[in-house]
Amino acid sequence: MTIPVKPLPAEDLEHILAHTRALWAEARGQSFFITGGTGFVGRWLLESFVHANETLGLGMRATVLSRDPAAFAAQAPHLSARADLEFIRGDMRSFPFPRGQFQHLIHAAADTEVWTKRKPAEDALATVSATITRMLDFAEAAGVRDILLVNSGAVYGLQPAGLATLREDHPGRPDPSDPASVWGRGKLVAEELCAGRARQTGLVIKVARCFTFLGPLMPLDASYAAGNFLRDALRGGPIRVTGDGSAVRSYLYAADLAAWLWTILFRGRPGRPYNVGSDEAVSIAELAAAVSEVFARRLPVEIMRPIDPHAPVSRYVPAVVRARDELGLRVSVPLTDAIRKTVAWYTP
Repeated sequence: MTIPVKPLPAEDLEHILAHTRALWAEARGQSFFITGGTGFVGRWLLESFVHANETLGLGMRATVLSRDPAAFAAQAPHLSARADLEFIRGDMRSFPFPRGQFQHLIHAAADTEVWTKRKPAEDALATVSATITRMLDFAEAAGVRDILLVNSGAVYGLQPAGLATLREDHPGRPDPSDPASVWGRGKLVAEELCAGRARQTGLVIKVARCFTFLGPLMPLDASYAAGNFLRDALRGGPIRVTGDGSAVRSYLYAADLAAWLWTILFRGRPGRPYNVGSDEAVSIAELAAAVSEVFARRLPVEIMRPIDPHAPVSRYVPAVVRARDELGLRVSVPLTDAIRKTVAWYTP
């Protein structure tokens, strides 16, 4: 299913501003450089950025690096024509540095082309290294004050079946002998390169380890259970669970995600990563049922495989105590409301 060409819900942008209003004064008149601004996470950041800028009269500007600004203009014309946003074409590994000084840099590019083209692991990791190195070189050249690395919980590797949540100090790492671990290894390389450069140069780098999310703009045809269930439901069902439904995940609504990321940029401690996600665990089968229940005519759920009682349960759930205690962040949109709001946005 195609993503609608329309802005994000006004109530969600107000929600983000309500949770970040006290942070924006220090950014008045300042410049941001954003990579990945045309993706799911980046688009939420851009829309909440311009909403805060316009509502509070902050006079901020953002320069957004994109591989295809024209394609983004067709998808989000309400953003592409704004005077406070400038879109420049370039590849993260080799983009020409824009002129001027920038106070903040947000690296939200996911380097998805590295993984979807099924490159050998060494090529994928070399691409990540080149990408991060170029970003850090630009940050030094542009006098960037604060950097936010939007990273992934994949840095922890597989979550042990008996561990309820992953804390930031969890010692696990992606298994280099597992070909499926390349994504997590790449994300770990990104953090290691940032930490090394921060020690060498004094760059101030904040790290957000992102887990699983749900909300408008999420892809419905990619290999993500929540998006696939919403696609099935919007087509009238049935909702198909391709596995046995036992895997356990958690879902943070995208408006909370954006509020958390802005808070980490402005208030996070450098070199101290923060998990970003919900700690409310839900099985894939329970998620499918929750999607079904938001529709007036409850849709059937089909689980394609029986549960193997001897197989370990796959888990991917963060602990968010650090974000809560140090930054005052909360999961404020319940899962059922998140599903309902996402369905409403996708419904013509």
